[in-house]
Amino acid sequence: MGSADSKLNFRKAVIQLTTKTQPVEATDDAFWDQFWADTATSVQDVFALVPAAEIRAVREESPSNLATLCYKAVEKLVQGAESGCHSEKEKQVVLNCSRLLTRVLPYIFEDPDWRGFFWSTVPGAGRGGGEEEDENARPLAESLLLAIADLLFCPDFTVQSHRRNNVDSAEDVHSLDSCEYIWEAGVGFAHSPQPNYIHDMNRMELLKLLLTCFSEAMYLPPSPESGNTNPWVQFFCSTENRHALPLFTSLLNTVCAYDPVGYGIPYNHLLFSDYREPLVEEAAQVLIVTLDHDSATSTTPTVDGTTISTAMDDADPPGPENLFVNYLSRIHREEDFQFILKGIARLLSNPLLQTYLPNSTKKIQFHQELLVLFWKLCDFNKKFLFFVLKSSDVLDILVPILYFLNDARADQSRVGLMHIGVFILLLLSGERNFGVRLNKPYSVRVPMDIPVFTGTHADLLIVVFHKIITSGHQRLQPLFDCLLTIVVNVSPYLKSLSMVTANKLLHLLEAFSTTWFLFSASQNHHLVFFLLEVFNNIIQYQFDGNSNLVYAIIRKRGVFHQLANLPTDPTSIHKALQRRRKTPEPLSRAGSQEGASMEGSRPAAPAEPGTLKTSLVATPGIDKLTEKSQVSEDGTLRSLEPESQTSATEGSPPEEEPSQTWKDQRRLSSTSASGQWNPTSDWILSWKSKLPLQTIMRLLQVLVPQVEKICIDKGLTDESEILRFLQHGTLVGLLPVPHPILIRKYQANSGTAMWFRTYMWGVIYLRNVDPPIWYDTDVKLFEIQRV
Repeated sequence: MGSADSKLNFRKAVIQLTTKTQPVEATDDAFWDQFWADTATSVQDVFALVPAAEIRAVREESPSNLATLCYKAVEKLVQGAESGCHSEKEKQVVLNCSRLLTRVLPYIFEDPDWRGFFWSTVPGAGRGGGEEEDENARPLAESLLLAIADLLFCPDFTVQSHRRNNVDSAEDVHSLDSCEYIWEAGVGFAHSPQPNYIHDMNRMELLKLLLTCFSEAMYLPPSPESGNTNPWVQFFCSTENRHALPLFTSLLNTVCAYDPVGYGIPYNHLLFSDYREPLVEEAAQVLIVTLDHDSATSTTPTVDGTTISTAMDDADPPGPENLFVNYLSRIHREEDFQFILKGIARLLSNPLLQTYLPNSTKKIQFHQELLVLFWKLCDFNKKFLFFVLKSSDVLDILVPILYFLNDARADQSRVGLMHIGVFILLLLSGERNFGVRLNKPYSVRVPMDIPVFTGTHADLLIVVFHKIITSGHQRLQPLFDCLLTIVVNVSPYLKSLSMVTANKLLHLLEAFSTTWFLFSASQNHHLVFFLLEVFNNIIQYQFDGNSNLVYAIIRKRGVFHQLANLPTDPTSIHKALQRRRKTPEPLSRAGSQEGASMEGSRPAAPAEPGTLKTSLVATPGIDKLTEKSQVSEDGTLRSLEPESQTSATEGSPPEEEPSQTWKDQRRLSSTSASGQWNPTSDWILSWKSKLPLQTIMRLLQVLVPQVEKICIDKGLTDESEILRFLQHGTLVGLLPVPHPILIRKYQANSGTAMWFRTYMWGVIYLRNVDPPIWYDTDVKLFEIQRV
């Protein structure tokens, strides 16, 4: 039958379904088979031939027919899984049912009355006969998920058959050990099967259906209770799924082994179409959804009924009930970590390669999914996190993240990408090794729209952060605390900052310490505290190599004196706020010598008008996101309990109770969206007295007269001579006793778990456009907005 006939017949069946007012019996195979038996319709055809309006009409007007359609389609998948899909016809039926369910499921999820449908058992649906009855008592969702799992390891359909000769001794589906059929070499599996285009396409279609099953989460509004686990994911990742381990391994290995460059030959992708990429994307999306698990509230199961291959650490006590999270947290072999890290770094760096030899490699689009996967790995597997930081390989993750952050800074449709990049760096910055690694010289010259500098990876990080703060989209302001916390966390380990970077840090201090900025919001002064803490850490712990910073501090000493003498009288406050109303710009660029940007770089562009984006929930404040720890003499961390924070050490922002602040300062009604904040003299005094200026003031007191003397004696205007003097200078014994180093470590909390859930599903929603699985359905987890 030609494809046109096939489409016509399928369309006829759909019209019959939408026009029938009477229920069609489940036993009427002649009717139901029209949907899958004789047709060869692509998934794109199915989407075109089954319009949304018609699915909704059947749902409202003949619900029993929609129920039977779903039930029959699942039944066909179960039969296919049972029989092992030996004939071409059976394979076609499975694919057709899979495409049809992918089309229909979102319309079942969007209607709250239908939500329980897949979790109910279908009455009278038993196919007669004795032993099958108990099997049929399964809810439809469970039958569907187990069938998909079986079909993903179906010889000659989704995996290579191990049969040598083609006799009818078909591999028995039930006794098949799917661990021998893992899709790709890597973690826990050494054999790389021959690539097979057809198998990849079939896997991709089934994974698309699986992702659609999981997407019920999109139709529930975001709620603070992280307890609302996704029942589809929960069942699929439980011991009920006998393929959980090989499937987890197949997905992870398929993603991490993927090389879009194509065997190292530039421009190779122009000769061969890459059928692997769609599978890799789908695998990455399914993987991150199965790992959507709130580690802050994880429970441990009573019994773990799986046998774990040697790739998994025998955890004691058993990990979370979600086996995918469990396996991920128990990977422990160095070579597995190396394989995962190299794979993710290779894929994240792919868009950067584009900029050296345009079009020489295929540009991948799934870097956001990769960042979520990397985050999950570090969050759930501490051994992996330590492995990443053990060598300078972490820089192969850092540079692409900084590239994405810099590239997306002006684009409001990529605010989510900015957040996840910053969250990952915050997580890494809580470990001392990260700060130490940043001292490696930065020589790779990825064209980026930032000033040219000669220095280390620390310089790159600070220069990019400065660019985000001074010329990013205004929606990024909530991230400023996070950006500066990262700089504070690494500052005690930075051996030598370049002059460009030193000037950028002082420019930030200048911008943040203007009276209008300090007085215009209740939290703005925290940014000044963070910067002073950075300077104090470097002066106390890394004075020797940092003459550039010391020189910049001396040159800009006026800023520090201005802070020490901050006015607190009502008249000055009033004047400062008047000035604010004239200057709506959050930060001026004046005073920051920009210098030329790197050659070959393009300026960060705003979003194209009309770009779709999804809304995000608010992220918790930095005090909820992080937990303070003090670094002891021996380098170990000691958590600072909240009680001790009242006597906060010099150099940490005062922890004021927000409720108290609000009692003192009534919000004034105002047309401005932020709501007007009305500062009082008492409020300013309460934090001004805690500004950690002693170390810097002492440094200025000792060094400024000496520098001035050199200038007068030698008639110097030349920086190099002063820098040489500062390099050999010492402040030993002249500075206050060094303060303990404070690190603010990321801590898991339900607020970030919810943020990740909305961000991840938003990415998946926007990236699945062919076919547009969820487009125009009534999703509740986020809003779809046009720029």
